[in-house]
Amino acid sequence: MAKLSLFERRRRRVRTALRNRAGDRPRLSVHRTGRHLYAQIIDDKEGRTLAAASTLGGKKSGANVDAAQAVGKDIAAAAKKAGVTTVVFDRGGFLFHGRVKALADAAREGGLEF
Repeated sequence: MAKLSLFERRRRRVRTALRNRAGDRPRLSVHRTGRHLYAQIIDDKEGRTLAAASTLGGKKSGANVDAAQAVGKDIAAAAKKAGVTTVVFDRGGFLFHGRVKALADAAREGGLEF
């Protein structure tokens, strides 16, 4: 078995802990690259995406804190439209600060509970 990178080990650890405490709530998954930010609300029981938002073709482009706040507000609005109010936050292997934290705070302000 190949040795996992530190990022992959952290990602698996976060997901495992998430599954144990998620219950029936969908998962707000965040992914960031050097150029873009992506957020999805995923129902793991059915295996489908309920809502999604990103900086691709949106109001904000780039991957800075302002763009993260815009994506957070967009995902909260899309979640409301899909009828989702409570989620569990899946930061993946990313640390909870900077752009990831800005996205989470904006989603909370937009009405999502986690």
